[in-house]
Amino acid sequence: MNSNLEEKKIIARNWFESLRNSICGEFERIEYLKSKKKIVFKKNKWNAGGSSKGGGTFALIENGSVFEKVGVNISTVSGKFNKEFRKKIPGAVNNPNFWASGISVVAHMKNPKVPAFHFNTRFIVTSKSWFGGGMDMTPCIKDLNQKKYFHHEIKKMCNLHNKNYYSLHKKNCDQYFYLPHRQEPRGDGGIFYDYLASNNWNEDFNYTRDVGMTFLRASSKIIQEKMFLKWNEKDKEKQLIKRGRYVEFNLLYDRGTKFGLNTNGNIEAIFMSLPPLAKW
Repeated sequence: MNSNLEEKKIIARNWFESLRNSICGEFERIEYLKSKKKIVFKKNKWNAGGSSKGGGTFALIENGSVFEKVGVNISTVSGKFNKEFRKKIPGAVNNPNFWASGISVVAHMKNPKVPAFHFNTRFIVTSKSWFGGGMDMTPCIKDLNQKKYFHHEIKKMCNLHNKNYYSLHKKNCDQYFYLPHRQEPRGDGGIFYDYLASNNWNEDFNYTRDVGMTFLRASSKIIQEKMFLKWNEKDKEKQLIKRGRYVEFNLLYDRGTKFGLNTNGNIEAIFMSLPPLAKW
């Protein structure tokens, strides 16, 4: 692809918006299958604050029959990193200007037997440019077959692009989604990658696109297989305690949360990852 950087920005931004529409449409369909009611995402637009420009839209379903809370956020923002944050971002020390576009999804389920899901992908431009993102699954009740299926689908997709991606990006995920203060992983893992910038922008973009489609397909299948299962208060208690761990990770370690706060993102959109209820 011989597109210049501005064209690449448009291609990436348009893809994130298209994927948002696909995910919202599929999750609304799943809600209807369970409740037989038309439950739709409530969409709110927001504008970046401070010296940043741009904004985004976060879409939310709360108190659904399947999704206790699911948020799908897309955003495109530009501006300047503050001095402290520049050191942490490639290409930002000498030139603090940035442009970033992406999508993030966090789904917390009503039924404790259905795992929580997290997914995001992004394209970031400083004096350098790269893709990042990934997906992971957090059950509160273990299911080895479910974990095998999830990882099998991810590995199959990764191998279409690069035979090393799965092992490399799975390892990144295992190391990243880990709570050192509790010495435990956040969930069943998945893949996580950052600073992906090979010599082939088109291939990097296609991989990022396939990560999104694989998340949609795999999460949809797992949710539909589990959402009609019976559960009890003991199961719910396990879920609420597991969610407490989720909150700890997102507030203490999550890079996306820190990035959003350091680029004057929308607070509601940044914290949409937090569950409606949790327990310690």
